[in-house]
Amino acid sequence: MAEGIDVAPQTSASRRLTRWGLIAYAIAAAVIVLDQLVKYWVLAIAQLQDKGPIEVTPFFQLTMVWNPGVSFGLLRADSMAGRWILVAFAAAIVAALAIWARRVERALTAVALGLVMGGAIGNNLIDRVRFGAVADFLDFHRLYFPWVFNVADSAISVGVALLLLDSFLRRDTAASA
Repeated sequence: MAEGIDVAPQTSASRRLTRWGLIAYAIAAAVIVLDQLVKYWVLAIAQLQDKGPIEVTPFFQLTMVWNPGVSFGLLRADSMAGRWILVAFAAAIVAALAIWARRVERALTAVALGLVMGGAIGNNLIDRVRFGAVADFLDFHRLYFPWVFNVADSAISVGVALLLLDSFLRRDTAASA
């Protein structure tokens, strides 16, 4: 070992999966299953891609849109190379979140990470590998929400919001201690 470099060995406690980490993984798995079941229903049973918008309520309809970009159609990846770059990027993010989730000690962080991981796997890995784009179909445009999205998008959005909330709550807890 080089002089001046202090490398502490990893203990088994720092590598082991916490209870909250296990819950984060379970939430991710549930999001993946729910997302893919709903997409199966939309594509195979309802065959929404062959129909026009289906009005469900006065403010909500099912509208099939294939999204080759990232969230909300940003950063379009219409080429094969762009598709696989997005898959690789999503896989790297999911791997980093999975490592983080192993050590989670707070319920809110576990829920948030599980939602983001499950949504990223459902959309950015499974859909892009299978279809080359993400299947979006939840349309609330009559509520002035201009994007069409899906279950995985919702999980990612809620998960990110919960991560932000958790960071504010953690900061407040540290300030009051």
